[in-house]
Amino acid sequence: MVLFYVVAGMIFGSFFLVVGSRLPKGESIIKPGSHCEGCNHPLRWYDLIPVVSYISLKGKCRYCRKKLSIIYPFIELFTGLLFGLAYAKYGLSYEFLAACIISSILVIIYVSDFRYYIILDSPIVIGSILILSLKWYYFGFKVMVLSLISGIVLFMFMLLIKFIGDKMFKRESLGGGDIKLSFFIGVVLGLQLAFTSLVIGSFMAFPYAVYVVIKNSNKEIPYGPFLISGTLIVFYFQNIIGNLLSYI
Repeated sequence: MVLFYVVAGMIFGSFFLVVGSRLPKGESIIKPGSHCEGCNHPLRWYDLIPVVSYISLKGKCRYCRKKLSIIYPFIELFTGLLFGLAYAKYGLSYEFLAACIISSILVIIYVSDFRYYIILDSPIVIGSILILSLKWYYFGFKVMVLSLISGIVLFMFMLLIKFIGDKMFKRESLGGGDIKLSFFIGVVLGLQLAFTSLVIGSFMAFPYAVYVVIKNSNKEIPYGPFLISGTLIVFYFQNIIGNLLSYI
């Protein structure tokens, strides 16, 4: 069953690549079908087998021999491992379904934010609705409402951080997508764990931020993937982190 969910996750990962790559450009995720970004040649089903096709083609397009980005097999494999880990750790449960939703949002945001510095609204909205619905089904209306309030509070906190940062640095300090994403994080984790995930995500982003500042005069940092990564870490290890926070 773990292998089944790894394979299923790899297939979903391939689809999430399409979503994260096309929607920021206003393109349909259905038409045209999968094609080489170099020569625009339509790809056959055997060109689209997650990871396997990339390896068999030695990382090149079958038709024009253009080198393909390593991001394709990486995202496919990473998504598969996340889905497999979710089942291995939680079985078929709320935590498993929530982990799959978070992983899906993670992959789409990784692609869109790193490639285009855009965090799409649609994955956040859909992810939030699904998590709130799951919490209502598994834990009741009260828990769902508290999660919604947590999302709103975290959203307002990040909005305040942006306001202060913009005033201090005289430029945009935090993207609107990051603020919207914080709502989703609050819904998933609740206030205490959500703030913890913000701290972890910020520490993860710091080395990359230093590198970008040194190497890139534009100095733009895709913060969303680090926020989601922090969320995923806290979600998977929330019992350990919760116990540590109880001593603070």
